[in-house]
Amino acid sequence: MSDQDELAAQRRKNMKLIQFSKDDQTLVESDKPKETFADVAGLEEVKKKIRMNFILPLQNPQLFAAYGKEAGGSLLLFGPPGCGKTFLARAVAGEIEANFLHIELQAILSMYAGQSEHNLHDIFQKARESKPCVIFIDELDAMGGSRHQMRQHHDRMLVNQLLLELDGLQAENENVFVIGATNTPWYLDSALRRPGRFNHLVFVPPPEETERERILELKLAGKPADGLNLAKIASETRLFSGADLEQVVKDAVESAMERMLASGQLEPITNDDLRNSAKSRKATTLEWFATAKNYATFSDVNRDYQIVLDYAKMHGVK
Repeated sequence: MSDQDELAAQRRKNMKLIQFSKDDQTLVESDKPKETFADVAGLEEVKKKIRMNFILPLQNPQLFAAYGKEAGGSLLLFGPPGCGKTFLARAVAGEIEANFLHIELQAILSMYAGQSEHNLHDIFQKARESKPCVIFIDELDAMGGSRHQMRQHHDRMLVNQLLLELDGLQAENENVFVIGATNTPWYLDSALRRPGRFNHLVFVPPPEETERERILELKLAGKPADGLNLAKIASETRLFSGADLEQVVKDAVESAMERMLASGQLEPITNDDLRNSAKSRKATTLEWFATAKNYATFSDVNRDYQIVLDYAKMHGVK
């Protein structure tokens, strides 16, 4: 069994299913992640900011209390899709040995009036009973979009409920952490960005060259290969996300399998397989950067997304 298989098996062992809607029989997964920051390649500035705002206050409560800072609160991860925001959130929970509740919109929505808000409240209540606990809200823009753009009353009510739960964190939920992830933070309701809610905004960029090499190494682990130069492949996949690199490996595997079917014997994955696969694709992050740069240039009054412009300039993103 590979390391990844063992990790997946351990996650299943630690996982609990939490039923919070009797009508819809909806289940939310809860487990205690084993991943830590040591498993997150690179992203040192991101990890530094998270340590300051979340981990150190929990580990040194008296020291941080002198500055009026308590453990708990909320954090918003944003960036291109496929760059590891979910894995990073799990690593935060692993660092503090906390329970982890992963919320997705489809697990909350209900056809019955008021049930969606009730489902969301139940999840937060479960976190309060299981602290230290990390609540991870994936695709936060789908749940907490701007109320001014919403036509349906029940959509606005769900945003209102989310605001109430976040405010509750300040009142009674020390050691409850809320981490949101979104590709489009500029579409969030402005009230969610108010101090005390998702006021810590952290940019999760595409992996750097050394990180891309490591990702390729992990995705190719256990597969037949012949003389791969992963450092070269990593240098030729600038701005590729982790998801992009995973697809590159999948395409290369298919090429090797096609040769296997033709020859009737095991064919290893080669550098040519990986290079041809990479050349047939463009980084999916490019489209995201085009939108993000446009917003940061013309609509970012508070300069919240200046980091995107700085990153784009440093990495030659046009």
